[in-house]
Amino acid sequence: MVYAFEQIDELMNAKLCNKCKVDKLLEVDCILYTKLGKDSSSKERAEVKSKSKKIYGLIKKIDIEIGDRLLSSMD
Repeated sequence: MVYAFEQIDELMNAKLCNKCKVDKLLEVDCILYTKLGKDSSSKERAEVKSKSKKIYGLIKKIDIEIGDRLLSSMD
């Protein structure tokens, strides 16, 4: 099942293994960034970055090391 950003809380409560949850959260993050284009506004880019940061924070709750790496790699 493909989750949308609005469903990430549902995903966190799903009966999935931790690796599966991280994979699905990264999939949601990837979808957010692939929907951006060169014609996207600065506001749209900032919104995606903010959502991405929230996703990485959720990943950190599952796996601290991966979450820290993702958060520290954001510009």
